[in-house]
Amino acid sequence: MAIAGSDGGLLVGSIPLFALCAMVGFVLHWLVFLPSYFAQTEHYFDLTGALSFIGAVLLANWLALSIMGDSSLRSNILSFMVIAWALRLGLFLFLRVRRSGEDSRFRQIKTRFLRFLFTWTLGGLWVLLTAGAALAAISSGRHIPMGVGAYIGCALWFVGILFESIADRQKSAFKADEQNRDRFIQTGLWSISRHPNYFGEICLWLGVAIVAAPALQGWQILTLVSPLFVIFLLCRVSGIPLLEAQAQERWGDDPDYRRYVETTPVLIPGIRTPRLSAE
Repeated sequence: MAIAGSDGGLLVGSIPLFALCAMVGFVLHWLVFLPSYFAQTEHYFDLTGALSFIGAVLLANWLALSIMGDSSLRSNILSFMVIAWALRLGLFLFLRVRRSGEDSRFRQIKTRFLRFLFTWTLGGLWVLLTAGAALAAISSGRHIPMGVGAYIGCALWFVGILFESIADRQKSAFKADEQNRDRFIQTGLWSISRHPNYFGEICLWLGVAIVAAPALQGWQILTLVSPLFVIFLLCRVSGIPLLEAQAQERWGDDPDYRRYVETTPVLIPGIRTPRLSAE
């Protein structure tokens, strides 16, 4: 990814700007890993991820501006997209884990040095693969005017972040109500999708890729794997399969839950995709 994203892009001395930005996520995750391991806490994992996205994009924009003397509208829009998303999601996840006291995914991992280090390293890789298209476009040095396609990408990003934000707020409010203890949410956006926050996440990164694409050249095109990586991660690895299995174990015998699963799309509102579920 670092080699592909650097193809034909700007250089800082003899070092590709994209490669420098690619290291930001890894360095920040490794730095925060050490105190987190000794304190046996995962509280700062998501916040570190958010700061990594922000740091990588700001570095790319600043160095590109220093080299080129100006910045393009496309680069500024891509920077805003990534930073706005990272600020919202990072703070939301950080405050959530602070309220709950722990992230159960890390309960066993954080006690083992190498597994915990590996997890934090994957955090750096997540930043690189997810933000790759945006970083490649910003560091490419190409000033391509915004076209209709780019504005369609902006609209898709806006729909995605709105969907994700509303879904997160609705679920937080639902869980905060004591009357909903041991119940599952099926109201609001959760009535049209079992994972509306993930649907929003996928939409917004597809939007970023659409905006970034015209500024890419040569091997940089490979960085468009970014939204595909997000889809794979959420639909096949740590997102939907894990949550569907947990929900099935918890509410699988509940007739209301079975009815909810049978009538509500797993991801895309209005489209049944049973192959993504764990039932």
